[in-house]
Amino acid sequence: MIRSTLALCTAAALWGGAWLLMPPLTAMPTLTQALGIAPARADDDDWRDLHREVEDGRLVALPTLLDWLDERYIGQVLEVELERDDGEVIYEIEMIGPEGQVVEFEFDATSGELIGIEGVGISDMERPGAGEQ
Repeated sequence: MIRSTLALCTAAALWGGAWLLMPPLTAMPTLTQALGIAPARADDDDWRDLHREVEDGRLVALPTLLDWLDERYIGQVLEVELERDDGEVIYEIEMIGPEGQVVEFEFDATSGELIGIEGVGISDMERPGAGEQ
């Protein structure tokens, strides 16, 4: 299994979502370097390949999924990982809710489809009326 950590936990907390305004994934190496966070695989070609996959439409841009979560759930992003395993590419997004609960959302990175939620107190994180969208 190859695991690429995008290391957004500190960025999300410190920047309060301002990094969402940056082009998808292009600012990640600079952002993580500025915050002193090293990605799991620091090779520049990995970042370029990932960005190219998003540009070519082979992967959903991370801000798209973060916007989807923000519309439906209350919480802050703690960590984002992109996992590649047996041909599947999955975003794992870990959030902390208003009561301190930690919940992990898994998305198919090629379609953007939510494929799993793990954690406790998930219903306490749901935004009112989010199910009606």
